[in-house]
Amino acid sequence: MNKTMLTLTLAGSLASALAAVSVPAAAADTEKCYGVALKGQNDCAAGKHDCAGHSKVDYDKASFKLVPAGTCAKMETPNGMGSLTPA
Repeated sequence: MNKTMLTLTLAGSLASALAAVSVPAAAADTEKCYGVALKGQNDCAAGKHDCAGHSKVDYDKASFKLVPAGTCAKMETPNGMGSLTPA
């Protein structure tokens, strides 16, 4: 194996390791907040759809958006406050 291949292999391994470590940390700093996502801006599955970005209405109480931890219950929408549980 030449030096270039070895360098690229090590760089790829390091990038993978860093990505794996940073994902759980980011997830720990967020919470699922139901009823605050705008149409097409939900983060994951809910009710009639199973993919991010597929909500058909604003503030769908079955769709969540990831928000900074501790902020969901303080978010006010035209339909009420955000919720940590789906409706």
